Amino acid sequence: MSQNLDWRGCWRIARRDLHRGLRGLRLLFICLFLGVATLATIGSLTAAITGEIASKGQLLLGGDVEVAMSQRQASEDEKAAFRRAGQMSETVRLRAMAQGPGRDSGPAAVLTELKGVDRAYPLYGRLMLQSGAAGLLKADELVIGQALADRLALRPGQYLRYGNADFRIRDIIVDEPDRVGEGFTLGPVAITSLEGLRRTGLIQPGSLYESKYRIRVTPGTNVRATGDALKRAFPAGAFEIKDRDRAAPGTSRFFERMGQFLSLIGLCALAIAGIGVGNGVASYLAIKRDSIATLKILGASASDISRIYLMQVGMIAALATGCGLLVGAGSPALLLAAVGDLLPVQPAFALTPWPFLTSAAYGLLVAFIFIMPPLAHARALPAAVLFRETVDRRRVIDRRSGIAVAVAALATITLALGTAREPLFAAAVLGAVGAMLLILLGIGLLVQRLARRMRRPKAPLLRLAVANLHRPGAQTSALVVALGLGLTLFVTLAAIQSSLSAEIRNTVPRTAPDQFVLDIPIDQKQAFQRLIAREAPGAEVNIVPTLRGTIVAYDETRVADLKELPKDAWFLRGERGVTYSDSLPEGSELTEGEWWPRGYDGPPLVSLDRDAAKIMDVGVGDRLVVSILGREIEARIASLRQVNWETMGFNYIMVFSPNSLAGAPHSLAATITTRSANPSEGRLTRSLLSAFPSISIIEVGEVVGQVTSLLGQMATAIILAGSVAILAGIAVLIGAIAASRQTRAYDSVILKTLGATRWQILVSQGIEYALLATVLAAVALGLGLGAAWFVIVRIFEFTWSPDWLLVTVTLLGGGVLTLAIGLLGSIPLMSVRPARALRSL
Repeated sequence: MSQNLDWRGCWRIARRDLHRGLRGLRLLFICLFLGVATLATIGSLTAAITGEIASKGQLLLGGDVEVAMSQRQASEDEKAAFRRAGQMSETVRLRAMAQGPGRDSGPAAVLTELKGVDRAYPLYGRLMLQSGAAGLLKADELVIGQALADRLALRPGQYLRYGNADFRIRDIIVDEPDRVGEGFTLGPVAITSLEGLRRTGLIQPGSLYESKYRIRVTPGTNVRATGDALKRAFPAGAFEIKDRDRAAPGTSRFFERMGQFLSLIGLCALAIAGIGVGNGVASYLAIKRDSIATLKILGASASDISRIYLMQVGMIAALATGCGLLVGAGSPALLLAAVGDLLPVQPAFALTPWPFLTSAAYGLLVAFIFIMPPLAHARALPAAVLFRETVDRRRVIDRRSGIAVAVAALATITLALGTAREPLFAAAVLGAVGAMLLILLGIGLLVQRLARRMRRPKAPLLRLAVANLHRPGAQTSALVVALGLGLTLFVTLAAIQSSLSAEIRNTVPRTAPDQFVLDIPIDQKQAFQRLIAREAPGAEVNIVPTLRGTIVAYDETRVADLKELPKDAWFLRGERGVTYSDSLPEGSELTEGEWWPRGYDGPPLVSLDRDAAKIMDVGVGDRLVVSILGREIEARIASLRQVNWETMGFNYIMVFSPNSLAGAPHSLAATITTRSANPSEGRLTRSLLSAFPSISIIEVGEVVGQVTSLLGQMATAIILAGSVAILAGIAVLIGAIAASRQTRAYDSVILKTLGATRWQILVSQGIEYALLATVLAAVALGLGLGAAWFVIVRIFEFTWSPDWLLVTVTLLGGGVLTLAIGLLGSIPLMSVRPARALRSL
């Protein structure tokens, strides 16, 4: 070869060379396939869910525009304005206790979401019933969800009692069209007419209920402009307006953030797998070392070598990426079939291009980044050096390849940050992963240097193991990265799982009350206390007034004028619980300012949660305007409090002085803590409902069950995504072993020739891996716990409480597993016959 080959000639040589086998490239395929498949699956599933929510905004919201208000119904003027905007439908929703026909012997009652609807409901979609029947509900009829039917063993035709009224169960609900738009619920649903809801007597001044007015506009109308016009028409109106483009913002936000978090885990897994890609390519090129040297002797240039072998590995990388995309396209359908009932919407199977384009780009960029270094090493060395490299490995620096790798790395980071919902968060995660890899790589170099300088041990096998750590061509750095990644990931997942489990197990049973009681008539406080004292002697009862209010302004800022809410300002979205008190509430600690004196009768004052004040950048002396029941109350911030939210008691962001809310209709709420191992909750519940039909009782155990289920699903998703990272780490370990296969085979032959047995060689390698694992155990523990702490404390904002025994056992088990994989990879080298190997040199 006297001149550079053209692309066709390079392809011909590359294709013929591939016919001799793909050993070494299988690892490239597996690593890249795992990473791309994970990213494509997460991306397509997230896009399907959020896309379904966005595309069915009218159905999920129940209209084109929704006006929601708490503790009141719209005035006639407001209703007239709503009707002028389009066709209107009115619903009223509240939490209420359902008592079945067996209430004297069976379950006392079940907390439900009772909804009254008018004749126009639903404006979009259809209320699907089990019988398939349709028609308007009579005032003495209702339809119930399957969960309620199961809890109270009910069937159509039986009767259910709410408040002061009995209802005949007409049918079972199969699908409620606006279910997602209703938000989080504490119980199963029951639907009756507005007339039926009035029969219950549950709607009283001060009762906690929500009225919603859905509007169906004429086609072509700008829904955002319609909502803005209603706000201008009623500037002091205590209501919240949403449109079909933001039908379920909280649900969309949750899935987008969870999808981003899982995607970052997948990207980290792909980055880890990239190391395996590099090791696999290095192993493949080590096998092809003689062929590369021969081609160079025959006149092939460095560019020819690059093109030939870049074609080979590029073809396998493209195949792995394509297979990963196919899995990513099919996996969402399988996942939806398996766990679709757990999702708030049922997304249709559709291929969204963007997740697949980004996944393919990530895969090919990461592959290129880790393919180039070993390829640059092979192309830059002369043929004579390549023939001697088994025993005389040299390091070379190829500037062109280094620039190409830097550009690809920059493109990967730009893509990750450009597509992230929260770029700073994404940058922090990627930076942490990069720092971890650099730390492990540095430890690998340090281990080699220390092994080279330490005094030689007297034990032959130990001396051989230490020598293997720093001999020419040693893969110590790659082994340190592989073992370190594997152990770190094991520790991270164990700490995350145990902390999530402890979040409920360790906190809730110790501090939570047994029951919450809502909508207690304010004039029945004494009667309520007497009943508790009679039915549950010794029980602790905490009674507080409760209202709903919306923060409309703070200091000189109007919330409606903000283009975007401050970060973590969840309390500025919609209505929040409000109370008043003469004394500092339980579970709060005064941090700034002073509490008003008992019987205070001056201008309105409010005590604000310290964290909320920090987010709004307000302090003692600043103004806060809250809309309660359509009336704006301007108060001065008198103090800041640190609220202990973990007590699961009544914790309010805003506590007013009693005179601030004088005359506002409201009800009372109470917590009941029996401190008994076997509280008679059924008897107490029946007595309370008999005496106070309008109240709602929330069993804390049921709420804890819902939260536990949600945390369990989150933990499962994290573990599944993290398991891919562990598989990638194992693949990296296999790749590190494969990359040194030829050198270790050579060492094995020499040692056998000198009289060493297979067992002695295997034990020396086991000692080598054990030494590395021992050094890395402490490092992996620190890195893994740091990563888990970031996830638990910074992302989920939970208490850091890992199970140290589980973490330790997992670390030991992970170490044994990685050692076993390393030794299993070394066993085939023991079968190499010295005579045959020496003849091939």
